[in-house]
Amino acid sequence: MEHPLIVGVDGSEPSLRALDWAVDEADRQAVPLRIVHASSWEWYEGREPSFGINRALVRAQADRVVADAAERAHCRSSSVKVTSQMLDEDPAAALIRESRRASGVLVGSRGRGGLAGLLLGSVSLSVAAHAECPVIVVRGEAANLGGSHRRVAVGVDEAADARPALDFAVRCAQRRGATLDLVHAWRCPAHEAPERPRAADAADTHQERAERAADEALSGLARTHSAVPVHRRVVEGSPRAALLDAAATADLLVVGARRRAGRVGMQLGSVNHAVLHHAACPVAVVPHA
Repeated sequence: MEHPLIVGVDGSEPSLRALDWAVDEADRQAVPLRIVHASSWEWYEGREPSFGINRALVRAQADRVVADAAERAHCRSSSVKVTSQMLDEDPAAALIRESRRASGVLVGSRGRGGLAGLLLGSVSLSVAAHAECPVIVVRGEAANLGGSHRRVAVGVDEAADARPALDFAVRCAQRRGATLDLVHAWRCPAHEAPERPRAADAADTHQERAERAADEALSGLARTHSAVPVHRRVVEGSPRAALLDAAATADLLVVGARRRAGRVGMQLGSVNHAVLHHAACPVAVVPHA
C-alpha cells in the first residue's frame, strides 16, 4: 500500500511554508499528501474548566484551516492527490500516531518570543523525537527553502545502524538532481586541552579513523547510487558546528536519531537539538535501524 506524506497545519505562516514544501516533495515522490489539523480543545474539556468555549466557532475555525490548506495545496500542484482531516486531539499525539502509516511527516518550525523562526516549537520537537517515520522540520532561509542550492547534506557517524539516514539522503538528492554532501566531524581531545601539548600523532589517529568512516559510507553509496554526485566533508570540530555550516548552503540537512532501549520513541541528542533549532535549511530526522 502506498503510504502518504503527512503535513501538520495550524494556519500559521510556518505551517503554510511546511505545506508548500510538502506539496513539492509529494510531487517529487509521486505519493499522496494528507493534510492534518489537530486541535486539543475538546481533548481537555471535562478535565479542566472550559470557560465558555464556543464549540461551533472553534469547529468552524478548524474547518476553515483545513479547507484553506487543501485549496492552497491544490493550487500549488494539480498532480498531487491531496486529502485532509481535522482531529480533536493533541497535535503532537495525533501526528506521532499518524506517523505509523506514513512515508514521512512534515511540520513547520514554530518561533517563540523574540526569536521567532529560530527556536523550535514544542509540537514540532515532540514529533521529531517520537515519530516512527522520517520527520522533516521545514525551516530556514528563502534560498534554502526554494531548493536553489541543489545540495543535500547528511551527517555521517560511525554507528552501525545509521544507514537509513544515509539512504534517505541519497534518495532525496537523486529526486532533486542535487549533489550529496557527506559530513563527518572528528575531534582530538589533545587539541581541546590547552594545558597539554598538542600531539600530532594523536590527531593523525583520530583523523584517519574519521577518513575511514567517510570512505566506508562512500563505498556503500558507489555500489547503489553511483549516479548521485557525492562530496565528502571530513572536518575537525564539533558535529554541531560542522552540520550547521553545511546547512547554510543546503536545501535539506539529514540526520539520524538513535532509539534507546527502555524508552518510548526516538531520543534526540544535543546535536540533533542544535540543528533542529538553528539550521538554515529544512532538517530531516531519520530513525536508525
